[in-house]
Amino acid sequence: MTQRTATFRKRLHAGETLVGTFLKTPTSHATEIIGDLGFDFVIIDQEHAPFDRTTTDIALLAALAADVPALVRVPGPEAILSVLDCGATGVLVPHIATAAQAKEAAALCRYSNGRRGFATSTRAGRYTAVPMWQHIAERDERTVVVAQIEDPPALDAIDAIAAVEGIDSLFIGRGDLTAAYGDPSKDPPAVRQAVENIAAAGRAAKKPISVYVGGNAEATWLQSLGASMFVLSSDQGFMRDGAARGLARLKEAVKAV
Repeated sequence: MTQRTATFRKRLHAGETLVGTFLKTPTSHATEIIGDLGFDFVIIDQEHAPFDRTTTDIALLAALAADVPALVRVPGPEAILSVLDCGATGVLVPHIATAAQAKEAAALCRYSNGRRGFATSTRAGRYTAVPMWQHIAERDERTVVVAQIEDPPALDAIDAIAAVEGIDSLFIGRGDLTAAYGDPSKDPPAVRQAVENIAAAGRAAKKPISVYVGGNAEATWLQSLGASMFVLSSDQGFMRDGAARGLARLKEAVKAV
């Protein structure tokens, strides 16, 4: 485990401003590029992108080589053990709507007082190079568990979810909340209120707030509510934006000749 990865959870809880991005393309290359640029973390997206265990394993190996902490957004609790064994810094667990679900996610990520299956024959255990109790202590101390809050029923239990021991951060899923409330207007009041309620619960429980941002104005607003962990775009988004700008510049240059 690299130093940046080993200290990521401490930096998160210290309230440092952390900027990362989603990885949607199941290759090692995007991970290497993002890490080389100096992003604080990446999130490998198993939920909404074509990552399986093998391609996730490759991306996590690239993250290790690039010295960039890597979380995995799992499709559900059943995938948590495999990504932690492959060396993930932590997990982003979608659709946490009750305290019981939050407790289950936290337990699956911890050995002590948890239910994480033990093995050191994995990348996480450096293929048996790490002694058993050292591995248990280090992984319990360093593994990050982020609960994604994106369903209206979660708002009724948000204080209890935020208070769950072992949940390190609340990720506000504004996309799903917007779809659930069904208001197509710009900046729907119900979604804005939900964001403020989630952020308030996080602040009260001293849990860092994580958010996806589409631009600087959103980031400034969300930071004012207490957000400190920002997810900016994705490898696909960066590729699309870069390709669009390059195409437009070249067409303009060719036209001007």
